[in-house]
Order: sequence, then C-alpha cells, then structure tokens
Amino acid sequence: MTALPRGGRPAEALLAVEASIEDRWRLFLAEYGAAAGTTEETDLAEAVVADTSVFEWRVVDAAYDRLTCDDCGGRLGSGPAGCEKCDQADGFRFAAIETDRPATPPGTEHGLRVATAVARARHRYGARARCGFELGLPLLLDGELPGTAQAQAYRAAIDRLTEEECERVTSFEEIPGISSRRVR
Repeated sequence: MTALPRGGRPAEALLAVEASIEDRWRLFLAEYGAAAGTTEETDLAEAVVADTSVFEWRVVDAAYDRLTCDDCGGRLGSGPAGCEKCDQADGFRFAAIETDRPATPPGTEHGLRVATAVARARHRYGARARCGFELGLPLLLDGELPGTAQAQAYRAAIDRLTEEECERVTSFEEIPGISSRRVR
C-alpha cells in the first residue's frame, strides 16, 4: 500500500481505494482459477496489460502492481518519469474501463481513477498536481465530483501556494482563499 505523506483524509481515501484494488484483484484471480504469488498470476497480469481496454481499471492497476519494468526495475507504469516503458504503460492504464458507481455524477469514477494514479505514483507529478488530485480523493471516493467552476477555484488557490505549502495541506479548506461554500 502507498503511504501518502500528506496524511489526513487523503491518505485514508487512498488506503480505501488501494484496498478496493486488491479486493478486485483477488476476485479476478478467483474468476480465472489462479492463485496469488504463482506464475499463473503473473501470466494473468501480463494478459491484462496487453489490452487494458477490456478490463476494469482496478484490475489493470492491480496487474501493473504485479509486474516489473524491464528498463527501470520499478513497478510497471510507476517508474520514474522519463522511463519510456513506464510512460507508455501509464498511458495505457487510462484505456481501462471506468464505470461510474450508482448515484454518482458521470465522470466521478474517471476522476477517482486519475487521482488514484497520481497519488500512487506521486513522484511522476509536480507538487501542485499532487496537491489537487490527492485532496480531491476523499470527495471523489464519497461520490462527489466538483463542477468546472469549483475545480477552477481549487486550482487557482493551489497555484498561489508554494511547493512546500502544497505538500503540507490535508484538505481544500486549509488553503487560503477557498470558501467552505461550493462554487457553482
């Protein structure tokens, strides 16, 4: 599991999403009669990443977690930015199926998907992107999708922070200039 340095609700949300990724992978293994830690599991993970567009995103992320990049030695798709194989794998991960959960606005699952990818491989992104996506994790996990105006207000406020401040905040409410009232 990824330890999120900022802590607070974003860290709790990431742990919950990562648990859902692992739970989905266990079900996926059972569907295919494969056991964890076997060559069959590795073969299944390789089959998933060969065509990410036919699998649900949690299955794709779990498959990447089980594979190592031949070039950088990191977890496939999560190695350093600039590793060609990881950059390509990271791009392909977004072809995975994203089905919105019941009673959530369209696009919420995509938002959760992107925020999770950023939080799990935070070294691949800048401080402001990390801040925005990580702070958004709890909202997205709760089924909330900020509208365009709200997202722009969050971004503008984050852009006024120093990189150090971006790493310290644990909620949007801690950022100066963000109202507790939602922008429409």
